[in-house]
Amino acid sequence: MHSKRNWKLSWFVMSVSHAWCPTTSYSFCAFFLIRHTAVGVYGKEYYFGGGLQNNPIGQSSYGNPVQVMLLGHTQIPQDIFEEYLQEIQPRYTQETYSLMRHNCNNFSEEVSQFLLGTGIPEYILRLPEEVLSSPMGVMLSECLSLHFLYYKFLADLSL
Repeated sequence: MHSKRNWKLSWFVMSVSHAWCPTTSYSFCAFFLIRHTAVGVYGKEYYFGGGLQNNPIGQSSYGNPVQVMLLGHTQIPQDIFEEYLQEIQPRYTQETYSLMRHNCNNFSEEVSQFLLGTGIPEYILRLPEEVLSSPMGVMLSECLSLHFLYYKFLADLSL
């Protein structure tokens, strides 16, 4: 039987633009500041990046958050949450990842809904749609897709 305990659930936003700006134009970085999101609970940071991942809070390769927001408190124990992650894992793989359609923000939203019954801020979920509906959106989407394919190709070569 699980004891009634509250665990703080935080939402982390990290900027990953710093990893791209040295290899892309300044105007590209200024137009689209790329964000990575994760949820922090049970002393860990959970995120979708080439599959479901977790690290102790503050130790992911994405660096320090540029924004931390307390989403609420959950009474769902960690072992129940870990079982839930096993159930949803097939939807969050390297093959299912899409920068604009199925990404870390979607994972953060789904986890937040499970743990709290409420999601992450709506503006972050709308960002890909806003980008794609802009005049530069189609071009940007194609460039980002090629960029990710290139890095995936390099990663596959190192296997």
